[in-house]
Amino acid sequence: MRVTFLGTGSAMPTGDRFQTGLLLESAGGNLLVDCGGGALHGLQRTDAGYEGVDAVLLTHHHLDHVSDLMALLKARWLAGATELTIAGPAGTEGLVTDLLDVHEYLQDRLDLSFREVGPESFSLAGFDIAGMEVRHSMYCLAYRFAEAEPTVSEPPAGDRPAFVFSGDTEAFRGLIDFADGAAVLAHDCSFPDSVDVDNHPTPSELGAVLAEADGEVGRVYLTHLYPHTDGHHDEMLDSIGDHYDGDVRFASDGLSVDIE
Repeated sequence: MRVTFLGTGSAMPTGDRFQTGLLLESAGGNLLVDCGGGALHGLQRTDAGYEGVDAVLLTHHHLDHVSDLMALLKARWLAGATELTIAGPAGTEGLVTDLLDVHEYLQDRLDLSFREVGPESFSLAGFDIAGMEVRHSMYCLAYRFAEAEPTVSEPPAGDRPAFVFSGDTEAFRGLIDFADGAAVLAHDCSFPDSVDVDNHPTPSELGAVLAEADGEVGRVYLTHLYPHTDGHHDEMLDSIGDHYDGDVRFASDGLSVDIE
């Protein structure tokens, strides 16, 4: 499995980071996770491109996670790639159909299928996935991904290399336990400690939870970065390091990581 960070920014653009989007590639398919502003441009910089995506999976419906959805659909229609599955929390189908009502000329141009998912296990676009509700101002899911195996003789998903994406969330022990054994966890760390914020973690909060939780992960990438974090990366890593001695790094747009 390969994960490419298409956008590591937030609802406040910096000019250096697109909004949230990740491309997951496996032998069985290509999955786009979230589709915020600029993520479509990031996607087109990959070998898969917007025509090569088999499905879109949303963590939640905030604008900075869905704003490029219609642009993606139009680009695929113009390229002749008219089939697509769009999955996400309850209300995902209504969100997309309402947007298509606004952009009427796109209606009936694409063969869309929808799946609404929750805190459950499911398979999509070559991945076995588990969802978990997290702590945000809107209903939001974290996801654990393992590459789907073609035969029953292969190890179960819990024993395969895994990638976990937190979505937008506060830091809490249950999420780290959900990520237990994952090779990589990409976690929201939107602001430095100097910002008083709810619904997102500061580095000291995240570091304390990483240290206290029973779950262990191979590497943590910090993402969903607001402009407030610019120039403060070293101090943010130091703040996490005051609590947690694991491998923590900042994600960047275009970064690709092989999950092994």
